[in-house]
Amino acid sequence: MTRGQVKRRLALAWWRQLGVALAPLFMFNLLFGGGSTTVLTMPLFIAGLASMFVSLPLFSAYKRALIATEKALDSDDEPAAWLELDRVRLRALLGAALPAWIAALAVLAGLEAIPLVLLALSSIVLYGLYRIPRQLG
Repeated sequence: MTRGQVKRRLALAWWRQLGVALAPLFMFNLLFGGGSTTVLTMPLFIAGLASMFVSLPLFSAYKRALIATEKALDSDDEPAAWLELDRVRLRALLGAALPAWIAALAVLAGLEAIPLVLLALSSIVLYGLYRIPRQLG
């Protein structure tokens, strides 16, 4: 596989993971939205905000994998470095999806639209951190 094909595959995987992160929120909102507010709305919103901090160690590992991949370019270790970057990034993307997934659960508790949008946007912003930079390769 060429470097361009690997980068294209990683870009498509990024979009697919973004869809996986946001789909439950949209589906739950479509199916169960508009319910009455319960006592769990505020704790779920706070849990969604706190889940953003899960990305801190995951981003550090992703950054280290990016640096290792850049160092391995044009060497025999390049395919292994791309695979390791993909593995680390997948784990980080799952951590970045947590605010949106908690927002999907909060729909069942009757969380209002603005906090739901804020949690979805926080996942989207976290996902933006995990795009493969153009300078790589």
